[in-house]
Amino acid sequence: MRPEKKQQLAQRRHWRVRKKVHGTPERPRMSVCFTNQHIYVQFIDDEAGRTLAAVSTRSKAAAAHGRLAANVASARVIGKLAAEAALARGIKQVVFDRGSARYHWSVGKDGQPVYGKVAALAQAAREAGLQF
Repeated sequence: MRPEKKQQLAQRRHWRVRKKVHGTPERPRMSVCFTNQHIYVQFIDDEAGRTLAAVSTRSKAAAAHGRLAANVASARVIGKLAAEAALARGIKQVVFDRGSARYHWSVGKDGQPVYGKVAALAQAAREAGLQF
C-alpha cells in the first residue's frame, strides 16, 4: 500500500473517532498518541480547550524514561502513570480517544489475552483505577 494511502486512511480513522468523542470537565478525553519512538497521553477538557494532565515516555515523571519506547511494555507503564496523574487531579472517569491507532487484542496459545499497544495502555489505566 502506498504511504499516501496509509496516511489518508489513518486521517479518516482519526476524524471518525473524534466525531464521536468529546471531553467535559467531569469526564475529560484521554487522548493517546503513538509515534515511532514515544507515547503521549493527555487528559483534555474540550469545552474549555485545556489540558488537565499529561504523561509521556519523555517526561521525567516516568522512573525509567530513558528506557521507555513505543512498545507494549512501555504502554503498560505509561497507562499506569497516566491513571495516577489523572487520579491525583481528581479525574475518575474518562472518554478514551485512541486517535488513528487501532485498538486490538487476541488470545494467545495459552488462552491468555495478548494486547496491542493501545489496548495494553487502556487496560493498565483501567487496572490503576480509571473508568472508561
